[in-house]
Amino acid sequence: MVFVAGAFAGENVKAEIFEEHKNFVRARLVEVADASEDRTGEGEPPIPGMVYANVSQTAETRMKRDQLAEFFMRARIAVTGGIGVSPAGGEGGYRNKVVYHFAKQGGRWAIGYRREPDHVIVDIEHDPLATGEIDAKLPEVRNGVLALLTQGPAQIRRDVERKGCVTVRWTAKNGVKWWVGDAPAGLTLRETTLGTQFEVPAGGFYQVNPQVGDALVAAVRDGYGKIRDEAPTVIDLYCGVGVFGICLRPRKLIGVESGRQAVESAKRNAAAAGIDGWFFAEQVGRSLRKIPVGGKTCVIVDPPRGGLEPNVPKFLAGSGAPRIFYASCDPATLIRDLRTICLAYDVEKVEMFNMFPRTARFETLVSLKRR
Repeated sequence: MVFVAGAFAGENVKAEIFEEHKNFVRARLVEVADASEDRTGEGEPPIPGMVYANVSQTAETRMKRDQLAEFFMRARIAVTGGIGVSPAGGEGGYRNKVVYHFAKQGGRWAIGYRREPDHVIVDIEHDPLATGEIDAKLPEVRNGVLALLTQGPAQIRRDVERKGCVTVRWTAKNGVKWWVGDAPAGLTLRETTLGTQFEVPAGGFYQVNPQVGDALVAAVRDGYGKIRDEAPTVIDLYCGVGVFGICLRPRKLIGVESGRQAVESAKRNAAAAGIDGWFFAEQVGRSLRKIPVGGKTCVIVDPPRGGLEPNVPKFLAGSGAPRIFYASCDPATLIRDLRTICLAYDVEKVEMFNMFPRTARFETLVSLKRR
Protein backbone atom coordinates (compact mmCIF):
# COMPACT_ATOMS: atom_id res chain seq x y z
CA MET A 1 0.00 0.00 0.00
CA VAL A 2 1.30 3.46 -0.95
CA PHE A 3 0.33 6.62 0.94
CA VAL A 4 0.77 9.87 -1.00
CA ALA A 5 -0.18 13.01 0.91
CA GLY A 6 -2.12 15.39 -1.34
CA ALA A 7 -3.24 12.68 -3.79
CA PHE A 8 -6.87 11.58 -3.82
CA ALA A 9 -8.82 8.45 -4.73
CA GLY A 10 -9.14 7.88 -8.47
CA GLU A 11 -6.16 10.05 -9.42
CA ASN A 12 -3.11 9.05 -11.44
CA VAL A 13 -0.04 10.73 -9.99
CA LYS A 14 3.71 10.70 -10.08
CA ALA A 15 5.21 10.30 -6.62
CA GLU A 16 8.62 9.84 -5.03
CA ILE A 17 8.99 7.22 -2.28
CA PHE A 18 10.71 8.53 0.85
CA GLU A 19 9.77 5.99 3.55
CA GLU A 20 9.41 2.20 3.27
CA HIS A 21 7.83 -0.22 5.76
CA LYS A 22 6.92 -3.91 5.63
CA ASN A 23 3.26 -3.35 4.68
CA PHE A 24 3.24 0.18 3.25
CA VAL A 25 5.34 3.01 1.85
CA ARG A 26 5.02 6.78 1.98
CA ALA A 27 5.65 8.93 -1.05
CA ARG A 28 5.85 12.62 -1.92
CA LEU A 29 3.47 13.95 -4.58
CA VAL A 30 5.41 15.15 -7.63
CA GLU A 31 2.75 15.63 -10.29
CA VAL A 32 -0.98 15.04 -10.81
CA ALA A 33 -1.34 13.37 -14.22
CA ASP A 34 -5.10 12.69 -14.05
CA ALA A 35 -7.04 14.72 -11.46
CA SER A 36 -10.06 13.61 -9.45
CA GLU A 37 -13.42 15.32 -9.95
CA ASP A 38 -13.23 16.23 -6.26
CA ARG A 39 -10.08 18.31 -6.71
CA THR A 40 -10.65 22.05 -6.34
CA GLY A 41 -7.07 23.27 -6.58
CA GLU A 42 -3.43 22.35 -6.98
CA GLY A 43 -0.10 23.25 -5.48
CA GLU A 44 1.30 23.19 -1.98
CA PRO A 45 -1.17 23.60 0.89
CA PRO A 46 -0.97 26.90 2.80
CA ILE A 47 0.65 25.11 5.76
CA PRO A 48 2.16 21.63 6.18
CA GLY A 49 -0.32 18.92 7.10
CA MET A 50 -3.32 20.36 5.22
CA VAL A 51 -3.52 17.35 2.91
CA TYR A 52 -7.18 18.03 2.06
CA ALA A 53 -6.66 21.69 1.18
CA ASN A 54 -7.34 21.00 -2.50
CA VAL A 55 -10.71 19.23 -2.24
CA SER A 56 -14.15 20.33 -1.06
CA GLN A 57 -15.17 19.72 2.53
CA THR A 58 -17.89 17.34 1.33
CA ALA A 59 -15.32 15.26 -0.54
CA GLU A 60 -12.94 15.31 2.42
CA THR A 61 -15.64 14.00 4.75
CA ARG A 62 -16.60 11.24 2.32
CA MET A 63 -12.98 10.21 1.82
CA LYS A 64 -12.35 9.97 5.55
CA ARG A 65 -15.54 8.00 6.09
CA ASP A 66 -14.55 5.60 3.29
CA GLN A 67 -11.08 5.24 4.77
CA LEU A 68 -12.58 4.33 8.14
CA ALA A 69 -14.97 1.85 6.54
CA GLU A 70 -12.03 0.18 4.78
CA PHE A 71 -10.24 -0.32 8.11
CA PHE A 72 -13.26 -2.22 9.45
CA MET A 73 -13.69 -4.17 6.22
CA ARG A 74 -10.05 -5.29 6.10
CA ALA A 75 -10.24 -6.37 9.75
CA ARG A 76 -13.53 -8.19 9.06
CA ILE A 77 -15.21 -6.45 11.97
CA ALA A 78 -18.95 -6.21 11.38
CA VAL A 79 -20.76 -2.98 12.25
CA THR A 80 -24.42 -3.59 13.10
CA GLY A 81 -25.59 0.00 12.72
CA GLY A 82 -23.24 1.04 9.94
CA ILE A 83 -20.68 3.84 9.86
CA GLY A 84 -22.09 7.31 10.26
CA VAL A 85 -20.66 10.81 10.06
CA SER A 86 -21.23 13.59 12.56
CA PRO A 87 -22.51 16.76 10.85
CA ALA A 88 -20.32 18.95 13.07
CA GLY A 89 -17.23 20.22 11.30
CA GLY A 90 -15.87 23.33 9.63
CA GLU A 91 -13.02 24.02 7.26
CA GLY A 92 -10.65 26.11 9.33
CA GLY A 93 -10.24 28.48 12.24
CA TYR A 94 -11.00 25.73 14.73
CA ARG A 95 -7.77 24.88 16.57
CA ASN A 96 -7.70 26.26 20.11
CA LYS A 97 -4.15 24.96 20.57
CA VAL A 98 -1.18 25.05 18.19
CA VAL A 99 2.46 24.12 18.66
CA TYR A 100 5.05 25.81 16.46
CA HIS A 101 8.66 24.68 16.22
CA PHE A 102 11.53 27.08 15.77
CA ALA A 103 15.12 26.78 14.56
CA LYS A 104 17.71 28.75 12.68
CA GLN A 105 17.59 27.91 8.97
CA GLY A 106 19.69 29.58 6.29
CA GLY A 107 20.92 32.20 8.72
CA ARG A 108 17.46 33.27 9.95
CA TRP A 109 14.96 32.05 12.53
CA ALA A 110 11.93 30.11 11.28
CA ILE A 111 8.83 29.67 13.46
CA GLY A 112 6.14 27.32 12.21
CA TYR A 113 5.23 23.74 11.32
CA ARG A 114 7.63 20.96 10.36
CA ARG A 115 7.28 19.72 6.80
CA GLU A 116 7.40 16.01 6.01
CA PRO A 117 9.58 14.20 5.20
CA ASP A 118 12.56 16.60 5.45
CA HIS A 119 11.47 18.18 8.79
CA VAL A 120 12.24 21.65 7.49
CA ILE A 121 10.32 24.26 9.49
CA VAL A 122 7.96 26.25 7.27
CA ASP A 123 7.69 29.79 8.62
CA ILE A 124 4.08 30.58 9.57
CA GLU A 125 2.79 34.16 9.71
CA HIS A 126 -0.87 33.21 9.17
CA ASP A 127 -2.47 29.95 10.32
CA PRO A 128 -5.77 29.06 8.60
CA LEU A 129 -6.43 26.21 11.05
CA ALA A 130 -6.02 28.22 14.26
CA THR A 131 -8.84 30.16 15.88
CA GLY A 132 -9.15 33.77 14.79
CA GLU A 133 -7.98 34.87 18.21
CA ILE A 134 -4.75 32.86 17.93
CA ASP A 135 -4.15 33.94 14.35
CA ALA A 136 -4.56 37.60 15.31
CA LYS A 137 -1.97 37.16 18.08
CA LEU A 138 0.60 35.40 15.88
CA PRO A 139 2.65 38.56 15.11
CA GLU A 140 2.91 39.28 18.83
CA VAL A 141 3.83 35.66 19.63
CA ARG A 142 6.44 35.52 16.87
CA ASN A 143 8.02 38.80 18.01
CA GLY A 144 8.08 37.55 21.58
CA VAL A 145 9.80 34.29 20.65
CA LEU A 146 12.31 36.08 18.41
CA ALA A 147 13.12 38.46 21.26
CA LEU A 148 13.80 35.53 23.59
CA LEU A 149 16.05 33.94 20.94
CA THR A 150 18.05 37.05 20.06
CA GLN A 151 18.09 39.36 23.08
CA GLY A 152 19.32 39.16 26.65
CA PRO A 153 21.93 36.89 28.31
CA ALA A 154 23.46 34.17 26.14
CA GLN A 155 22.57 31.40 28.61
CA ILE A 156 18.86 32.28 28.46
CA ARG A 157 18.94 32.47 24.68
CA ARG A 158 20.58 29.03 24.47
CA ASP A 159 18.00 27.61 26.89
CA VAL A 160 15.13 28.95 24.79
CA GLU A 161 16.69 27.53 21.62
CA ARG A 162 16.99 24.07 23.23
CA LYS A 163 13.28 24.06 24.08
CA GLY A 164 12.56 24.28 20.37
CA CYS A 165 8.82 25.00 20.37
CA VAL A 166 6.17 27.50 21.40
CA THR A 167 2.61 26.53 22.38
CA VAL A 168 -0.26 28.94 21.78
CA ARG A 169 -3.56 28.26 23.52
CA TRP A 170 -6.94 30.02 23.47
CA THR A 171 -10.06 29.69 25.62
CA ALA A 172 -13.07 31.99 25.78
CA LYS A 173 -12.41 32.55 29.50
CA ASN A 174 -8.65 33.09 29.38
CA GLY A 175 -8.02 34.52 25.94
CA VAL A 176 -4.70 33.72 24.24
CA LYS A 177 -1.82 32.36 26.31
CA TRP A 178 1.55 31.20 25.03
CA TRP A 179 4.71 29.66 26.40
CA VAL A 180 8.03 28.23 25.23
CA GLY A 181 8.79 24.60 26.08
CA ASP A 182 6.79 23.00 28.90
CA ALA A 183 3.62 24.68 30.13
CA PRO A 184 3.92 26.84 33.26
CA ALA A 185 3.17 24.63 36.27
CA GLY A 186 0.70 27.03 37.87
CA LEU A 187 -1.28 28.01 34.77
CA THR A 188 -4.86 26.71 34.74
CA LEU A 189 -7.30 27.32 31.88
CA ARG A 190 -11.10 27.27 31.80
CA GLU A 191 -13.03 25.39 29.12
CA THR A 192 -16.70 24.58 28.58
CA THR A 193 -18.20 21.39 27.12
CA LEU A 194 -21.97 20.94 26.76
CA GLY A 195 -22.57 23.79 29.18
CA THR A 196 -20.32 22.36 31.93
CA GLN A 197 -17.18 24.26 32.92
CA PHE A 198 -13.87 22.46 33.26
CA GLU A 199 -10.58 23.39 34.83
CA VAL A 200 -7.69 22.25 32.61
CA PRO A 201 -3.95 22.40 33.40
CA ALA A 202 -2.21 24.40 30.68
CA GLY A 203 -0.22 21.34 29.67
CA GLY A 204 -3.20 18.97 29.90
CA PHE A 205 -5.28 17.44 27.14
CA TYR A 206 -8.47 19.02 25.83
CA GLN A 207 -10.00 18.59 22.39
CA VAL A 208 -8.54 21.16 19.99
CA ASN A 209 -11.85 21.60 18.12
CA PRO A 210 -14.50 22.71 20.66
CA GLN A 211 -17.48 22.39 18.29
CA VAL A 212 -16.69 18.83 17.24
CA GLY A 213 -15.55 18.00 20.77
CA ASP A 214 -19.03 18.91 22.01
CA ALA A 215 -20.61 16.69 19.35
CA LEU A 216 -18.40 13.75 20.33
CA VAL A 217 -19.20 14.04 24.05
CA ALA A 218 -22.89 14.51 23.24
CA ALA A 219 -22.88 11.26 21.24
CA VAL A 220 -21.46 9.35 24.21
CA ARG A 221 -23.91 11.04 26.57
CA ASP A 222 -26.87 10.15 24.34
CA GLY A 223 -25.70 6.55 23.99
CA TYR A 224 -25.28 6.21 27.73
CA GLY A 225 -28.73 7.70 28.29
CA LYS A 226 -30.26 4.56 26.77
CA ILE A 227 -28.62 2.29 29.36
CA ARG A 228 -28.40 4.59 32.40
CA ASP A 229 -30.65 2.39 34.56
CA GLU A 230 -28.84 -0.76 33.43
CA ALA A 231 -25.39 0.69 34.17
CA PRO A 232 -25.55 3.36 36.90
CA THR A 233 -21.74 3.37 37.31
CA VAL A 234 -19.44 4.87 34.66
CA ILE A 235 -15.76 3.94 34.50
CA ASP A 236 -13.82 6.54 32.51
CA LEU A 237 -10.38 5.23 31.51
CA TYR A 238 -7.74 7.70 30.26
CA CYS A 239 -10.16 10.27 31.65
CA GLY A 240 -8.05 13.43 31.47
CA VAL A 241 -9.85 16.17 33.39
CA GLY A 242 -13.05 14.10 33.46
CA VAL A 243 -15.00 15.54 30.53
CA PHE A 244 -16.77 12.39 29.30
CA GLY A 245 -17.69 10.98 32.69
CA ILE A 246 -18.82 14.27 34.19
CA CYS A 247 -20.98 15.21 31.18
CA LEU A 248 -22.75 11.83 31.44
CA ARG A 249 -23.77 12.65 35.04
CA PRO A 250 -23.93 9.02 36.22
CA ARG A 251 -24.91 7.92 39.69
CA LYS A 252 -21.29 6.94 40.35
CA LEU A 253 -18.16 7.88 38.40
CA ILE A 254 -14.66 6.34 38.54
CA GLY A 255 -11.85 7.84 36.48
CA VAL A 256 -8.29 6.66 35.86
CA GLU A 257 -5.62 8.88 34.34
CA SER A 258 -1.81 8.84 34.54
CA GLY A 259 -1.39 12.64 34.70
CA ARG A 260 -1.51 13.82 38.32
CA GLN A 261 -2.37 17.42 37.48
CA ALA A 262 -5.23 16.26 35.27
CA VAL A 263 -6.57 14.01 38.05
CA GLU A 264 -6.52 16.86 40.57
CA SER A 265 -8.45 18.98 38.08
CA ALA A 266 -10.90 16.13 37.44
CA LYS A 267 -11.65 15.90 41.15
CA ARG A 268 -12.39 19.63 41.35
CA ASN A 269 -14.41 19.53 38.11
CA ALA A 270 -16.60 16.70 39.43
CA ALA A 271 -17.15 18.46 42.76
CA ALA A 272 -18.09 21.70 41.00
CA ALA A 273 -20.60 19.80 38.82
CA GLY A 274 -22.08 17.97 41.82
CA ILE A 275 -20.92 14.56 40.56
CA ASP A 276 -20.09 11.68 42.90
CA GLY A 277 -16.67 10.88 41.47
CA TRP A 278 -13.48 9.04 42.38
CA PHE A 279 -10.37 9.74 40.31
CA PHE A 280 -7.04 7.93 40.48
CA ALA A 281 -3.62 9.00 39.15
CA GLU A 282 -2.36 5.70 37.77
CA GLN A 283 -1.51 4.10 34.45
CA VAL A 284 -4.61 2.25 33.29
CA GLY A 285 -2.71 -0.92 32.39
CA ARG A 286 -1.22 -1.14 35.88
CA SER A 287 -4.46 -0.58 37.78
CA LEU A 288 -6.82 -3.12 36.18
CA ARG A 289 -7.11 -5.27 39.31
CA LYS A 290 -8.44 -2.26 41.21
CA ILE A 291 -11.12 -1.29 38.68
CA PRO A 292 -14.54 -2.55 39.84
CA VAL A 293 -15.97 -3.25 36.41
CA GLY A 294 -18.95 -5.57 35.99
CA GLY A 295 -22.51 -6.04 34.80
CA LYS A 296 -23.75 -2.69 36.10
CA THR A 297 -21.00 -0.51 34.67
CA CYS A 298 -20.50 1.40 31.44
CA VAL A 299 -16.89 1.84 30.33
CA ILE A 300 -15.50 4.77 28.35
CA VAL A 301 -11.99 4.63 26.89
CA ASP A 302 -10.33 7.60 25.21
CA PRO A 303 -6.64 6.66 24.92
CA PRO A 304 -3.87 8.67 23.24
CA ARG A 305 -2.98 8.01 19.61
CA GLY A 306 -1.02 4.89 20.52
CA GLY A 307 -4.24 3.20 21.64
CA LEU A 308 -4.84 1.00 24.66
CA GLU A 309 -1.99 -0.53 26.64
CA PRO A 310 -1.38 -4.17 25.61
CA ASN A 311 -3.28 -5.75 28.53
CA VAL A 312 -6.32 -3.46 28.43
CA PRO A 313 -8.24 -4.93 25.42
CA LYS A 314 -8.28 -8.39 27.04
CA PHE A 315 -9.43 -6.84 30.31
CA LEU A 316 -12.28 -5.05 28.52
CA ALA A 317 -13.29 -8.22 26.66
CA GLY A 318 -13.71 -10.01 29.99
CA SER A 319 -15.15 -7.07 31.91
CA GLY A 320 -18.82 -7.97 31.69
CA ALA A 321 -19.81 -4.32 31.14
CA PRO A 322 -23.00 -4.12 29.05
CA ARG A 323 -21.62 -1.21 26.96
CA ILE A 324 -18.20 0.16 26.06
CA PHE A 325 -17.65 3.47 24.27
CA TYR A 326 -14.25 3.72 22.59
CA ALA A 327 -13.15 7.16 21.32
CA SER A 328 -10.07 7.05 19.10
CA CYS A 329 -7.97 9.48 17.08
CA ASP A 330 -6.14 6.71 15.19
CA PRO A 331 -8.11 4.07 13.24
CA ALA A 332 -5.10 1.73 13.01
CA THR A 333 -4.66 1.35 16.78
CA LEU A 334 -8.44 1.34 17.22
CA ILE A 335 -8.81 -1.69 14.93
CA ARG A 336 -5.89 -3.42 16.61
CA ASP A 337 -7.62 -3.10 20.00
CA LEU A 338 -11.07 -4.02 18.68
CA ARG A 339 -9.80 -7.36 17.37
CA THR A 340 -9.52 -8.47 21.01
CA ILE A 341 -12.47 -6.61 22.50
CA CYS A 342 -14.76 -8.02 19.79
CA LEU A 343 -14.14 -11.55 21.03
CA ALA A 344 -16.89 -10.75 23.53
CA TYR A 345 -18.54 -7.60 22.12
CA ASP A 346 -20.37 -6.59 18.96
CA VAL A 347 -19.78 -3.24 17.28
CA GLU A 348 -23.20 -1.66 17.48
CA LYS A 349 -22.36 1.69 15.90
CA VAL A 350 -19.42 3.62 14.46
CA GLU A 351 -19.36 7.37 13.92
CA MET A 352 -16.66 9.47 12.28
CA PHE A 353 -16.09 12.98 13.66
CA ASN A 354 -14.02 15.35 11.51
CA MET A 355 -12.18 16.75 14.51
CA PHE A 356 -9.25 17.94 12.38
CA PRO A 357 -10.64 19.35 9.09
CA ARG A 358 -8.26 19.72 6.13
CA THR A 359 -5.74 17.38 7.78
CA ALA A 360 -5.42 13.59 7.49
CA ARG A 361 -6.67 12.94 11.01
CA PHE A 362 -10.17 12.38 12.38
CA GLU A 363 -11.88 11.05 15.51
CA THR A 364 -13.92 7.84 15.72
CA LEU A 365 -16.49 6.75 18.28
CA VAL A 366 -17.29 3.04 18.53
CA SER A 367 -20.24 1.81 20.59
CA LEU A 368 -19.82 -1.80 21.69
CA LYS A 369 -22.50 -4.07 23.13
CA ARG A 370 -21.79 -7.23 25.11
CA ARG A 371 -23.06 -10.40 23.45
